[in-house]
Amino acid sequence: MSAAANSIEARHSARLGAVQALYQMEMSGEGHEAVLREFKDHRFGKPIDDIEMPEADCAHFERVVNGVIARQNEIDQGINKVLRHGWPLARLDATVRAILRAGAFELLACPDIPPKVALNEYVELAREFFSGEEPAFINGVLDGYSKSLRGAADSAAR
Repeated sequence: MSAAANSIEARHSARLGAVQALYQMEMSGEGHEAVLREFKDHRFGKPIDDIEMPEADCAHFERVVNGVIARQNEIDQGINKVLRHGWPLARLDATVRAILRAGAFELLACPDIPPKVALNEYVELAREFFSGEEPAFINGVLDGYSKSLRGAADSAAR
């Protein structure tokens, strides 16, 4: 496998781990340091239920998890602006919330990642978790969030 392909897989694994970690923290109430340590020490590159977990880009994993935690209020407010009135983020499935928050963080705070790449990656992750309408829903919300960020940037530049 080429280094580029390996780095793409490692980045994908980091995103998957970030979504799982955010979900785990929300559902269990565990602190983020313990969850970060658990993933790095016991999940990435280790077999779980006889399935070998791929190595992850641990720096990106930490960047996303820590970034979502640090900017969760800002991220949640931005997502809520995109959602239909009467359907706040709190009413959505916990896995959907984790995917939206991680994707929104990358769109908001990772200028080194093209928005289209972040959007596609999180829609692809949604397909790994869901077989229904959720991937299309996540695509629509993250696309709307990305457009709202670009609109805000355009307004600030004027």
